[in-house]
Amino acid sequence: MDSNVAVQCIDLYREFEDGRRIIKVLRGTDLAVNRGEFVAIVGASGSGKTTLLNLIGGLDRPTAGEIIVNGVEITKLNDEDMSEMRRHNIGVLFQDQHLLPIFSAIENVQVPMLLDEVRAKERYGRAIKLLEAVGVDHRAHHMPHELSGGMRSRVALARALANNPTVLLCDEPTGDLDHKTGGEIIKLMRDLAKGENRAVITVTHDPETARMADRILLLRDGQLVDELIGEFFRASGVDVESRPSDTVRDQKDTAVEG
Repeated sequence: MDSNVAVQCIDLYREFEDGRRIIKVLRGTDLAVNRGEFVAIVGASGSGKTTLLNLIGGLDRPTAGEIIVNGVEITKLNDEDMSEMRRHNIGVLFQDQHLLPIFSAIENVQVPMLLDEVRAKERYGRAIKLLEAVGVDHRAHHMPHELSGGMRSRVALARALANNPTVLLCDEPTGDLDHKTGGEIIKLMRDLAKGENRAVITVTHDPETARMADRILLLRDGQLVDELIGEFFRASGVDVESRPSDTVRDQKDTAVEG
């Protein structure tokens, strides 16, 4: 695999049992994301966006297919090795932040480092630098309930970066934020991708978030089928124009020639 590729999904399937029914969420999904790239994945509710993100993050396992993160095929790892892989290579930013309410901002950022047994002085210094990077170091000792929604998102972003991951996964990171604050968070994520050579993957319903990405991919019928053209991505979710991927284009050309 190309060493510049941070995440690769190959022929990925995920099925769930619902009584006697088999629900096929992902149906042969392929994806490659390079270091330093910011990719947005869009699609209808229930299309499998969060499922795909959970699989890449090792929070779930595929029914079939391969997932390679930072050169390691994580689908072959046991639970203990996957946990270690996630601590060192994958940061996750959830819509609801999941900050621990009894810890201050700086203590929340240090939690991943505690799990990695980083020494106290180093933990504190790294946490302050991360809070400074996301613009909330002046609120380092405030509790989550004392922070605005935007500030909590910034703290959660700092925590996701605590162990310097290669890949940052974001699930609807601006869902509960106003337009201006959400834009600031997305700009921070984009700058982190470029400035620190990380792969950033976000799933979103927000057209403004999608427009700021390097690539916008559409998940439909269990597959990533198109690369959307950002300037045509409409807020309604209906008026979307897309550029077929090379595979789709080749199939159409072959059909015309036949």
